[in-house]
Amino acid sequence: MRVVLISLILSTPAYAWDATVGQICTLSHETDAAKIFLTYDPSKPLYSITVTQTNSAWEQAPWFAMRFEGSSPIEIATSRHVLSDGATSLTVTNTGFGNVLDGLEYNRIAYAFTQNHVATFSLDGAAEPVRVFRECAGAQLSLVIPNATIPDINPIAFSQQYGLTE
Repeated sequence: MRVVLISLILSTPAYAWDATVGQICTLSHETDAAKIFLTYDPSKPLYSITVTQTNSAWEQAPWFAMRFEGSSPIEIATSRHVLSDGATSLTVTNTGFGNVLDGLEYNRIAYAFTQNHVATFSLDGAAEPVRVFRECAGAQLSLVIPNATIPDINPIAFSQQYGLTE
């Protein structure tokens, strides 16, 4: 009986958010209907997001958008997307993904959509993997922290310490 239960558990797909850190950092999540896969390549620096349909294809559309619903709702759109893999995958690349990462980290649900199709992703458990992904790409992201205090810096001493004066 235990063998049957273990094999059922192991054969059930894991739908957790996952982040990997390496030469190219990744963030991914998969549902029965779609997979979302983000990359960051610090050598470029360039971000990408790919949404792949499991059982259907994207149609050509003039725009692609993402809507994040929850405590910090955001909606973003672009016309700079491409289809690949027989139109099952839709990809957007850009040098900054702060709004996308904010949407993934601070909300409950994400919709990736065109005028003809929508893929829905639960953001349960996404916050920590998104933070790992952000740390990997931290030097390239700008992050506003409300009510943060910035330490006083003496610009002359700073310049002298780092050899920025003549």
